[in-house]
Amino acid sequence: QVQLVESGGGLVQPGGSLRLSCTASGSIFGVYAMGWYRQAPGKERELVSSITSGGTTNYADSVKGRFTISADNAKNTTYLQMNSLKSEDTAVYYCKISSYRMIYWGKGTLVTVSS
Repeated sequence: QVQLVESGGGLVQPGGSLRLSCTASGSIFGVYAMGWYRQAPGKERELVSSITSGGTTNYADSVKGRFTISADNAKNTTYLQMNSLKSEDTAVYYCKISSYRMIYWGKGTLVTVSS
């Protein structure tokens, strides 16, 4: 069973930066998109950013201009560079890899933005 492993979360001050990584533990064939979601306490999970296998990106309005998604399709790995972090970015961030056969989710990594 392929699993997704996220890393890079932690505590950062407002205005700071973090880089999240997500890697599959094995090969996934037929991947057409990768993405990052987040869930803040008491709120529903929301899409942060996604990238297709062709490189088309999508961002939530709240993170446009601050976050950048990238991917290494050959390694089934995706990254989320987060700059100018705000307290409202505090959440558990989840990685998602979508293939034609199956959708994979990571277990999440906590990002806390606080002074």
